[in-house]
Amino acid sequence: MKIELFSDFACPFCYIAKTRLQQAIQQLNLDDTVEIEYKAYQLDPGASKIDARQFYDDLYENKGQRAEKVKQLTESIQAHGDEVGLTFNFDAIQLANTENAHRLSKLAKTLGKETQFIDTMMETYFTKGINLNDEAQLLAICERVNIPKQQAIDVLHSTQFAEELANDRYDAQQLQITSVPFFIFENQYGIKGVEPIEIFTKTLLQAQQVVNKRLEVTGNDLTCGQDGCSL
Repeated sequence: MKIELFSDFACPFCYIAKTRLQQAIQQLNLDDTVEIEYKAYQLDPGASKIDARQFYDDLYENKGQRAEKVKQLTESIQAHGDEVGLTFNFDAIQLANTENAHRLSKLAKTLGKETQFIDTMMETYFTKGINLNDEAQLLAICERVNIPKQQAIDVLHSTQFAEELANDRYDAQQLQITSVPFFIFENQYGIKGVEPIEIFTKTLLQAQQVVNKRLEVTGNDLTCGQDGCSL
C-alpha cells in the first residue's frame, strides 16, 4: 500500500499526524505492507536562509497575534501531541528556511534512511530547537542517522535534489493542496490535518481493500509453469 505524505519540518501538526499514522499502521500490523512516500511542502519557501526567528517572536511580532490566541494555539498543539506521546518545547523552536532539510531528506532516501532522518529531524526540531539554517546542526542530524558527512556537505553546497523538491511542489499544486499535513492513500483516499487514530485506521483498511481488489485472481488451471503445462 502506498501513502503519499505532504509535510514540512516546521509544521507541528505534520509531526503529530505522521506519528498518528505510524501508530495506526502498527495497530493494524501493516508495517511490512505500507510504503510512505514523503513529499516536501515548504510552508514559507521565502524564509531567510541566514537568520532564524524564535517561534513566539514570529507569532507576536510578524503575525501580530495576541497572547490569548498564541496560548490557545500552543495548548492545542500540545494537547494533540499528548495523545500520541509527543512533547513540544515552544521556547526553543526556531523558524528558518526548510529547503536544505528537505534536500537532505531526499539524500537520506537514496540511502534507505529517509524515515529515520525525518523522525530524528522532527524530534530534534520540536524539542531542542535546531536551526535549519545552520549547517553544523544539520550535519549533526545526518551523523546521528549515519549519513556520510561528505555526501551531506556536497548536498548543502550545491543544488542537489532541487528538482525533486520542485516535482513535489508541482504535485501539490496539481492536487490543489494548500495546507499540510496531507495524506493520500493509494491515490484513492485523502486525509488533511490531524484526525483521530480511528480515521487513520479506517482509511488504511479502505486502502487495503483497494490493493486486495487489484490482486483478485480469476481463471482456471489451464496454465504453464516451470514444470510444464497442466490441464
